[in-house]
Amino acid sequence: MSLPTSRLLAALELLQARHLVTGAELAIKLEVDIRTARRYVSRLVGMGVPVSSERGRDGAYHLASGFKLPPMMFTDEEALALGIGLVAARGLGLNTTSVAVEGALLKLERVMPTSMRTTLRASSRAVELGLHAPASALQGKVLAVLTMAVDKQQRVMLNYQAPDAPATQRPFDPWGLAHYTGHWYVVGHCHLRRGQRSFRLDRVAGVYPEPASFLPPPAFDALAALRENISSLPRKFRVQVELYAGLDPVRRHLSLEIGALTPLPGQPSPGVLLTSQVDDLDWMARELARLPFAFAVRQPAELGAALRELADRLYHLVAVPVCAAGPN
Repeated sequence: MSLPTSRLLAALELLQARHLVTGAELAIKLEVDIRTARRYVSRLVGMGVPVSSERGRDGAYHLASGFKLPPMMFTDEEALALGIGLVAARGLGLNTTSVAVEGALLKLERVMPTSMRTTLRASSRAVELGLHAPASALQGKVLAVLTMAVDKQQRVMLNYQAPDAPATQRPFDPWGLAHYTGHWYVVGHCHLRRGQRSFRLDRVAGVYPEPASFLPPPAFDALAALRENISSLPRKFRVQVELYAGLDPVRRHLSLEIGALTPLPGQPSPGVLLTSQVDDLDWMARELARLPFAFAVRQPAELGAALRELADRLYHLVAVPVCAAGPN
């Protein structure tokens, strides 16, 4: 690529990145004088790029609202990131994702050089991500409306259909969105229930902006709140287990959705309290049995019995080789 062409593209990239660029700033960026910088702007205008100028000592320039730089300046690494991102989009449960992904790939390929186009297409074909398969699809419009409402801190009206329950209509302040275990959720304040709630988006029959605003909790983490909500749902058994290891090792060996982890104070060695709600104690026993560190069950007593039964079953499943006595 020739130096004038590189400078022309650099000028376009700077104009897209900044709301307003003075002639002096543009000249410094391009390593030319102000008069030459003006000529590059004139060339962009001649190519149909909507650059507007403002009067002043050195002048200033900005792009028309909505103009986007074609992605022909992406590096191979950026093209790879795009390809992987499009692969990830396929697993997120939107009912229009497959068509949207293919359309995005085709549009990007039309404006990319051959090497980048090859990288983009190869990554989209070769990469597989271990995302949870979506149990059901949701309307992209629901996600789009809620995304804007979260960003603008605008209340919405949710039409929600929970399983085995009548449909409800509730004013809702959406604090954040999260994709978790194959489903999209919105987390926020429900004015019908007067408290924090999370709702699956595939069960939202409609969502409409309301003329009201809200302030979310500071530094709100939608995914962390969702995990805590799901792990604390009332189930048949309340489980508490002391894990004799530090918090980081425990997190590496247990899935985040298993329950809440709280460091134990006053222990001679690191310890963590696992608090969970489960319906299946045999499943919890298997999860605990695979841990590489010691633990003690606080409650329920039935979990201790499930662990002993599991240990006995494994003992009898192990094949014990029989040594036959040979001739003396």
